[in-house]
Amino acid sequence: MSTNVTVTEEPDVLYQKVSVLVKGHDRAVLDSYEYFATLAAEELGVNISKVYEPGKEIDRLTLLKSVHIFNKHRVQYEMRTHYRCIELSHLTGCTAQVFLEYIQRNLPEGVAMEVTKTTMEKVPDHILEPMWKDHPVDDKPSQ
Repeated sequence: MSTNVTVTEEPDVLYQKVSVLVKGHDRAVLDSYEYFATLAAEELGVNISKVYEPGKEIDRLTLLKSVHIFNKHRVQYEMRTHYRCIELSHLTGCTAQVFLEYIQRNLPEGVAMEVTKTTMEKVPDHILEPMWKDHPVDDKPSQ
């Protein structure tokens, strides 16, 4: 049984920062998932730059108890959305893909994930050269 490994000549993508925002309605589930994701990152050797908890979002909905009458009898419903943000720094594209796929497959029910990637790119050649070489310099001071 032989396995073929293909090697590509193209360089791997470099990410300066990968931000994973997880949101859900149950705070205990988010605590557990944050612990799982940070433990997985430590096992894979991924640099965790910051783990923090942004403020919760509260949506209130006030409705009448009865549809037809009694305007003064109301009921109020409240939905709380808790957030957790895990920021990873200095990742390669392959490592980021493996880590994100692993934590997405183990995402609990009722929890949403949003991933933002910041890539590191080469500076284009036309920006490297200073523009003032092409333009003549005025010896007269501006008034």
